[in-house]
Amino acid sequence: MNRKQKKLLDKHRNTLMYIEVKGKSVEKAISLFKKRVKNANLMKQIRDNEFYEKPSAKRRRQRNSVKHRKKYSNKD
Repeated sequence: MNRKQKKLLDKHRNTLMYIEVKGKSVEKAISLFKKRVKNANLMKQIRDNEFYEKPSAKRRRQRNSVKHRKKYSNKD
């Protein structure tokens, strides 16, 4: 592998989520990938960006979630 290929591979390692399978079983690699996706909150980002949300609607949703958290967090 020459220097240019290594540089390109390093670029992809920094931007893409990947799992190297060397001597591991494929099932182990898949479970490791799922764990990394879950820890990176990747699915949440995908769901949030699935549809366009107007900035005013986003602020309204955040404001309502704060009210909801306050309502149930101070419950004694």
